[in-house]
Amino acid sequence: MTDCIKNRSQIILQLLGAVFISLVISSCSAVKVETYYENGVIATSSPIATEIGIQILKDGGNAFDAAVAIGFVLTVVHPEAGNIGGGGFALLRDGSSKEVTSLDFRETAPAAAFERMYLDSDSNVIADLSTIGALAVGVPGTVAGLYEMWQEKGSMEWSDLVAIAAKLADSGFVVDAYLETSLRENRAKLTQYQTTAELFFRNNQSVKENDLFEQKKLAKALYLIAAEGKDGFYEGEVADSIVATMAEHGGLITREDLKTYNPVWRDPIHFTFDSLDIYSMAPPSSGGLIIGQILKLLEPYDFSRYSPNSSEYINLFSEASKLAFADRSKHLGDPSFYNVPTDRLLDDEYLNSRRDLIDLKKAKNSEAILPGGMLQNESDQTTHFSIADKEGNLVAVTYTLNSPYGSKLAVKGFGFLLNNEMDDFSVKPGEQNLYGLIGGEANKIEPRKRMLSSMSPTIILKDNEPLLVLGTPGGSKIITVVAQAILSITRFNLNLQETLNQGRFHHQWLPDYLYLEKDRFSKDTQEKLQSYGYEIKEREAYSDIQIIYIDPSHLKTGASDPRRRGLTLGY
Repeated sequence: MTDCIKNRSQIILQLLGAVFISLVISSCSAVKVETYYENGVIATSSPIATEIGIQILKDGGNAFDAAVAIGFVLTVVHPEAGNIGGGGFALLRDGSSKEVTSLDFRETAPAAAFERMYLDSDSNVIADLSTIGALAVGVPGTVAGLYEMWQEKGSMEWSDLVAIAAKLADSGFVVDAYLETSLRENRAKLTQYQTTAELFFRNNQSVKENDLFEQKKLAKALYLIAAEGKDGFYEGEVADSIVATMAEHGGLITREDLKTYNPVWRDPIHFTFDSLDIYSMAPPSSGGLIIGQILKLLEPYDFSRYSPNSSEYINLFSEASKLAFADRSKHLGDPSFYNVPTDRLLDDEYLNSRRDLIDLKKAKNSEAILPGGMLQNESDQTTHFSIADKEGNLVAVTYTLNSPYGSKLAVKGFGFLLNNEMDDFSVKPGEQNLYGLIGGEANKIEPRKRMLSSMSPTIILKDNEPLLVLGTPGGSKIITVVAQAILSITRFNLNLQETLNQGRFHHQWLPDYLYLEKDRFSKDTQEKLQSYGYEIKEREAYSDIQIIYIDPSHLKTGASDPRRRGLTLGY
């Protein structure tokens, strides 16, 4: 954000005393239009969830209350990723203490899980076993995570916050084109199980745009959670049904697995970049460390020589990404099971030695970059939301079922989908999977272990005051999307919408391809990148950033990714 935007917003606020201010700024180069709000801003992947979250803030709730309500509402209106049957991470800033903390509610492997559970007698991976059905399911963490957040930071009644989603499921909501298309594209997989088919394809008819979509069984589960807290999910009727669903379809989760699940408060990854303090998620997410490595590797370079779409910048960023993802392959996993060398991976001396491997005019062959190791293929169908309130509280939540609609298996009698997060472990350490990605020892399957993730909810401060709240879905691409967004704003001085409109590119070390969003990069740029030695693969638009910016006078603005249906609102 430019200084002229900050100064103009302060002046207009003083003159008008407005709740929100529409700014039309003649900046140094072009006209930029943004809306700034005094009290709060919410950006989510669903207009319904955003509207409900803003109402929570208007009714006197804080950012943490809004996050709880949104987390449950997305279960109803965004079933491909919103969930009570999955898990994720939250990054939180307390406006009073100014402390930034993180909450890990990632799924865990059942106690009966074992390293070779997806291999046949010849040690070959059994197709679909880790992605579809009951054996793919990790112990869900979302309900426990949202309950823990509410207990520590919430101000409204738990029952009131969860009942919003329960009533929405009970009375129904109007289906939009996005959900109709998503269900149609996934119909073949979603009709494998009767409990799932009857949720979305009643009487063999698909849910259509403008239909009123009622989910009475899901409402029953949500009412129990509203009344009984997390025990309404991890004990009682819902838990019994989860275990019965597991038994019927060959899954491993037991009553004891559910009863003993607990979220974990963790110190977030914290590093400085330029004059900023950046906080992101620690292992078992790889996001914070790898974003940190990429940005720190790039920090000494003069960005005035580049533009966001230039071949020179894409090469520089991609070479840094290769080095960081190579480190991810060997050193990252659940810290309760593996000694993650966090300090070493962000050490200046170590990163200086790695930076020496970057060639500004040539793509380094990934096979020449050590160490070898692991990278999992997380789905694009995660979801993220960002919240800032008038008290300086900030929340960034990324959670998921993994692939679209998770394991495709719904819990009998309660109408919610279960995750397929077990596939995020190294199903077969030491060998490539179908995507050319390699499994490693640090992320092998072990009982009650948390699988590695790329989810990267991120909060950025400047002079100890809030600046940015952001995150996105996108699997391994989450890391590069978040890092590119940070650079677009802080180094290229783009505003939020300009940042989201930028073409995206991705390199993850292995497979050794440079992925470019289709129709976003010029022929000249692509030819130059090929001359450096990159093998380019185009792909359709990806990710779904939800981002908030706070200026020095505490005015707030936000933006939702134009690639999907998200909505940002403030007041």
